[in-house]
Amino acid sequence: MNVVVIGAQWGDEGKGKIVDYLASETQCIVRFSGGANAGHTIVSEGVQYALHLVPSGILHPNNTVYLGAGMVIDPEALFNELAMLKERGIDWEGRVHISDRAHLVLPRYREMDKQRDSERKRPIGTTGRGIGTTYAMKSERDGVRLADLGWTEKMNELDEADRAFLAPYIDRLLSMKVNLTYELWKVRGKKILFEGAQGALLDLDLGTYPYVSSGFSSSAGAAIGGCIGPRAIDRVLGVFKAYSTRVGNGPMPTEFDEGSQSELYNFVRETGREYGVTTGRARRCGYLDLVALRYACHSNSIDDLVLTHLDVYDSLDDIEACVAYNINGKVTEEFPASIEDLNAAKPVLKHFRGWKKVLKECRSFDDLPEEAQNYVQFIEEYCGTRVGIISVGYDRKDTFILHDPWMK
Repeated sequence: MNVVVIGAQWGDEGKGKIVDYLASETQCIVRFSGGANAGHTIVSEGVQYALHLVPSGILHPNNTVYLGAGMVIDPEALFNELAMLKERGIDWEGRVHISDRAHLVLPRYREMDKQRDSERKRPIGTTGRGIGTTYAMKSERDGVRLADLGWTEKMNELDEADRAFLAPYIDRLLSMKVNLTYELWKVRGKKILFEGAQGALLDLDLGTYPYVSSGFSSSAGAAIGGCIGPRAIDRVLGVFKAYSTRVGNGPMPTEFDEGSQSELYNFVRETGREYGVTTGRARRCGYLDLVALRYACHSNSIDDLVLTHLDVYDSLDDIEACVAYNINGKVTEEFPASIEDLNAAKPVLKHFRGWKKVLKECRSFDDLPEEAQNYVQFIEEYCGTRVGIISVGYDRKDTFILHDPWMK
């Protein structure tokens, strides 16, 4: 059974934790998109792991993990990450494989990334990891794939600095190379997770273009980047926070006002630890945007939502969520493509009573206080999508399932 896990907002929703949580039952994890610009945080037995390229299920020894064809991989960052895992006692050798169709990030792409963004009239707010440039080279048919490392003519076309950078990694990378389509065909029928990067609202086609990632972060990307057909996807899980966050530039209709709402802004940011795993940048924070979340559910065929960070609201008397936009006097519940409209949108808010209780020890929906249950049920009704998993803390154990994602 193939289950896809994507972010249903602007990234940083807690996908890594959820993949890690579900990985105890799986045999394979496939990361299907993105590069070292992604940051997935996992806390297990009080130990925190920050992963950027390696799929989150690597902490479970029963899993083989794959870096998919849709990924762009910085060899230096990858082997630094693998060295960190080994130092922490994670035996990854023989369990980490790379699609031969994945593209490689070269050092000069990082500077190209930064320069290109600095020259834009409307900067995207890139992480400067060379991701956008690598995807651009890929689309222009000038990229370097893992399979190309054994292609002498192609290697000779690279400049001396590129060849010098790749030289110490070539044998190690080639030893991890697989044809992912055939690998997954061999294990068809087993429990396989497809792990996305960023979030649906940062997808190149479905997101807030041009303030998006260069790869595909929608559920459809799992079929391409994971080297399977779309009909092989059995279920899609969309991970979202009890509020909204965003890193970098671009519209965010429900963002708190740092002037008039500085106390709420700082509370959510500090309580939720809203700082980028990759860059350390403070994340923008705001009300839960149900207009955007419902759009993500519909455009990604999300079967079950996964609610994280619900515990961040434990101490608040009142909670609000956005149920519509007021755009220049017109109220709508549709998520527009126009950046101008999104920038002009003012959130229409619905009020909820806070629960004023610690949720960390809750292990079922019935354990949640009535006010928290009401909040969850309203989200389900508004989005027309059930909540299947809830997270009430950072640790693996602070999670409970309402609907088993492995049940067809």
